[in-house]
Amino acid sequence: MIAIPKLTSLKGRAQIAAMKSDLRNLVTLEETYFAQHLQYAIDLGGAYTASAGNPMPTITLTGDGWTATLTSVSTGQTCAVFMGSTPASPATKEGAPACTESGSVTVTQ
Repeated sequence: MIAIPKLTSLKGRAQIAAMKSDLRNLVTLEETYFAQHLQYAIDLGGAYTASAGNPMPTITLTGDGWTATLTSVSTGQTCAVFMGSTPASPATKEGAPACTESGSVTVTQ
């Protein structure tokens, strides 16, 4: 009985780590796209894929950058990242993914 909660917790932490990794990869691809096209993209096509079990992030263009959020139904976590001056909650530092669970504190990179 003790192993089941620990296994569930381990899977949840792994899922959150994958979500943060996906968002860090998105930062790299968006900045590469910007360097080549002088604009950001809402859809990077086949250049970006999310990890197995993660949905694609929602990307929103802002006046001077972009925001992206990713929500996992299985963990109840929402992770976000932003570039520019418009933060995406729970992220507070540009380019650094952060996650939060409904009703809990923010977990930063």
